Amino acid sequence: MAIRTEQAAEGIAEVVMDHPPVNALDVAAWFELADALLAAGRVPTNRVVVLRAEGRGFCAGVDIKEIQAKGDEALVGVNRGCAAAFAAVYDCEVPVIAAVNGFCLGGGIGLVGNADIIVAADDATFGLPEVDRGALGAATHLARLVPQHVLRQLVYTARAIPAAELATYGSLAAVVPPTELRATALGIASVIAGKSPSILRRAKESLNGIDPVDVKRSYRYEQGFTYELHVRGVADEQRAAFVEKRQADTTT
Repeated sequence: MAIRTEQAAEGIAEVVMDHPPVNALDVAAWFELADALLAAGRVPTNRVVVLRAEGRGFCAGVDIKEIQAKGDEALVGVNRGCAAAFAAVYDCEVPVIAAVNGFCLGGGIGLVGNADIIVAADDATFGLPEVDRGALGAATHLARLVPQHVLRQLVYTARAIPAAELATYGSLAAVVPPTELRATALGIASVIAGKSPSILRRAKESLNGIDPVDVKRSYRYEQGFTYELHVRGVADEQRAAFVEKRQADTTT
């Protein structure tokens, strides 16, 4: 299975992504992740969830090869799957701590941007390569991590930034060596796990309630442009170039 749930300690659940080679999740895995996050939050004794990954990086986004192979069916499926997984981080009844190793790209930003707390390994990088992949999306979530003009620069250039830079914007609780990442996340989780479960759940609900942006509706709005690019054929060349490991034609 690409997603598994473990009980790290009393009150602390871990949801782990393990989908080699780069944790680029297919349609089924996105929905599996959404179900796992929501289920962990519903366990009455859980007070916090740590979302982490095994392997070379946290999440490389969607499985572009699946979209190339299956077309519309996969694109619609992955759009809905991503929306479900990002919403599950947000709607999980208890706080979610994202522990980010290696690369955090595309859909990874959607997960991290909706998390309550983020810790990162010092080798972690964060970015939205969507413009280079013929898609749009998760700018909603990147906007929760960086200032507006940095957001626009990162979207237009498709550049990824290191954890050290992201930390300067106040978005990361800690930047640590990779060997210390899980322990650091669990250390923060243990502090939260010592709080009243009833109060924690109401705190999460109240913080979501005062958000200035409806992240779920905002992200679905972005996805409409992804589908427009797909229907007009512009996205096909970008995805094909990525799969074929060549330079894309950017004349249209």
